[in-house]
Amino acid sequence: MRRDPSKDRLEAFRKGTVDVRSWLPFNWVLLAASMLVAVTIASVASSRIPPLVPTILIGIAIAGIAATPRLRAYEYTGETKGRVKMAAFCLVIPMTLFGGAISYWWRYFELTGGAGLSLLLFVGMIAAAFARRHVGTLFASQMGMWLPALIIAQSLFGLLAFVVAAISAVLIARDQLQVEEDEQDEDQARIRAQARARNIIADYEETGQGWFWETDRRGQLSYISAPIAKTLGTTSEDLLGKPLTALFDLGDAKKEGERTLAFHFTARSAFNELPVRAAVEGEDRWWSVSGRPVYDSFDNFAGFRGSGTDLTEKKRSQDKATRLAQYDSLTGLANRHQMAQSLEKILTSPQEKDRACAVLLLDLDRFKVINDTMGHPAGDALLKQVAQRLERTVGAMGRVGRLGGDEFKVIIPKRTERDRLAQLAQDIINTLTQPYVIDGQSVNIGASVGIALFPDNADDSETLIRNADLALYAAKDNGRGRFFFYAEDLHAEAKARAALEKDLREALVKGGLELNYQPVIAAAEEKITGFEALLRWNHPEKGRISPEKFVKIAEETGLIEQIGEWALRTACHDLAKWPDDVRCAVNVSPLQFANPKLPAIITSAIAEAGIPAHRLELEITESVFLSDDANTDAMFAALKKVGVRLALDDFGTGYSSLGYLKKAPFDKIKIDQSFVRGATEPGSRNGAIIQSITSLAHALGMDTTAEGVETLDELDLVRVLGCSHIQGYIYDKPLSMADATERLRTGLDAKAQGPKSARAPRQMMLRKVLLEHAGQVYSGTIRNISVSGALIEGLWNVPPGTIFDVQISSRRKVRVTSRWAKDDKMGVEFTQPLERAADGSLLVLQESACDPIAGSQRKSA
Repeated sequence: MRRDPSKDRLEAFRKGTVDVRSWLPFNWVLLAASMLVAVTIASVASSRIPPLVPTILIGIAIAGIAATPRLRAYEYTGETKGRVKMAAFCLVIPMTLFGGAISYWWRYFELTGGAGLSLLLFVGMIAAAFARRHVGTLFASQMGMWLPALIIAQSLFGLLAFVVAAISAVLIARDQLQVEEDEQDEDQARIRAQARARNIIADYEETGQGWFWETDRRGQLSYISAPIAKTLGTTSEDLLGKPLTALFDLGDAKKEGERTLAFHFTARSAFNELPVRAAVEGEDRWWSVSGRPVYDSFDNFAGFRGSGTDLTEKKRSQDKATRLAQYDSLTGLANRHQMAQSLEKILTSPQEKDRACAVLLLDLDRFKVINDTMGHPAGDALLKQVAQRLERTVGAMGRVGRLGGDEFKVIIPKRTERDRLAQLAQDIINTLTQPYVIDGQSVNIGASVGIALFPDNADDSETLIRNADLALYAAKDNGRGRFFFYAEDLHAEAKARAALEKDLREALVKGGLELNYQPVIAAAEEKITGFEALLRWNHPEKGRISPEKFVKIAEETGLIEQIGEWALRTACHDLAKWPDDVRCAVNVSPLQFANPKLPAIITSAIAEAGIPAHRLELEITESVFLSDDANTDAMFAALKKVGVRLALDDFGTGYSSLGYLKKAPFDKIKIDQSFVRGATEPGSRNGAIIQSITSLAHALGMDTTAEGVETLDELDLVRVLGCSHIQGYIYDKPLSMADATERLRTGLDAKAQGPKSARAPRQMMLRKVLLEHAGQVYSGTIRNISVSGALIEGLWNVPPGTIFDVQISSRRKVRVTSRWAKDDKMGVEFTQPLERAADGSLLVLQESACDPIAGSQRKSA
């Protein structure tokens, strides 16, 4: 509670230390006792009691003076009239009555002159002593007491002297009263200032804004604020006599503030705002303490005096700010700045052996799809789980940090074997690719890792990070979900990639991209039912660039959405020029699919081209089901509402299960060419997979398209297995817009043209051999070989159908037939296919090559 200042003033009044312009001293009442004592002594000395009249007058005088405490309330009113009344009743009248009584007793009765004069002098001196600081009171009391004596004595000279003395007294009293009033004003101002200071200090302490302390020369408390004692669970009285350090928790000697405090106490020097931990059990409370040494009047050290404030909230805010500056607020991992500091600290270690380290940079694959389709809260939840898995996997081996977005960094201090780093990188990839549960839904992502070593791959931290980043790009460019160590040739690759990205942006702006169209053929009727639009880029300097190369760059740089929209609008525009029963399929990337504006873009493209929506088919890969949430279902519903057809592309090569086929409204399943290729080879299981896919599609009411059909035997197989549509070089390669239009002018009929079967995979090599024909032996070199044939160099213009016996190894001879020849090269077919070992390699290649020179000599002999 706030202190009441009036209590200070009343206490001062009681102690007689303050005179609020009072005309009577506070001990004036004692004059009544002095009068009584004086009269008693005079009566005893003269052996006479006062007559009746003097006794009455003396009694009235003593009563008036004795009533001073009761009549003093008139002074507190602050009005002059009240003070005059009080002065008249307690000062002038009593003194006049007393002086008149003694003079009357002395003049008309038997009181001797010496005794009467002594009485007046005694009481006058006592009154003067009481009124020594009140000049007006002093003069009034003396004149009031002596005037009756002069009147009764009837002394003209005495009266004149009294008048002169009275005038002089008035003048002197007036000046003295003014001086007293000025002094009293100063005293009151000082008292009010002191009271105000005490109130302010009390408020300051009681409201918890701060506290005060004081110690003696031994450092023991001589004063401590009550609130701080209460905080410590004790009282001020219990703390007095204890050392100031008892207020603080000095257990941690590493705290700079506490060491500095001990130093200042020893050096007897002032200190300001030193942070110390409070000795509050069960609570982390901090104070800021200031103090200065105090010296007595003899310049002797008397102790310390100071103040303190609560620093807890400020320190918590500072700690929070420090944490935010050094740690990622989402995952709790070290942030980019903290990781950079940690790396720099390692690289600048005093011992050179301690500077070796490894940096692993991680990038999450397909995280953007999750973040865009499920929303940022889901993305944040996923990042938290990724951070937890990373910390568990790396453990005490190194430190994990988040650089931002879906990028993470791992620092492995000290030299670590490459095999151990490779194992750690693979463990990280394996851990992060395990399914996650976000909002009750299962999602999958991947991770790519780039690794760089110090000092093997860099001389400073900046170069080390850049090289680890290059290794990360190499991992992503080589299919993601893998790790790469930095190598010198990555710089050239990064430079080429940056140049290709720049050229791609220019191509998009300047119309350097184009669409080719590959026919899709109905298997039963062998008629063209539509085309698949395939993106092509004919670079002005580098020529044709593989879509696998530049589409990946487009996805990483965000260009894929612009390119995808351009492809949609271009395909619709070209489709409008073809027959109404011809459709066109356009690939849609997962990033495009996640764009809520995709249905509106498609609707706009169809409307501009003026074509029915069912003529446009969107090919969507299984990766869009990674999030498997309501947004995916809503997008499918919106696209079907537009009226376009939907095809599931690259079926069986994605990351999801078959469960989505139950609800996804697909019109077609496209069988990836990886299942078609090799399906006709003996022992291949691809045919069974194709058959199961076609059966599933038929049961669900969907068409099927077999991609990548290139040979007649593959065509026969996919027809037998039930594929409704065929796409591949067996019918036609991708055509330009002009060629596709011209092809449609000739009709929709399609005719399969191509080799009967696929050529067996060939192995590049250089092996010297001997070829024997019609008794002649020739030297040659095998350039490549497979189980069914080889390319032999060294014989010129060999007619097709020529038969040779070839000494293919030191102990094996095979018969071959020439199938074609150009200059000194010819392609031969083995009469009997070569045998393979258990590991798939050709047995003949495990044998040593023949010696052509020795062979020729043996033949000659």
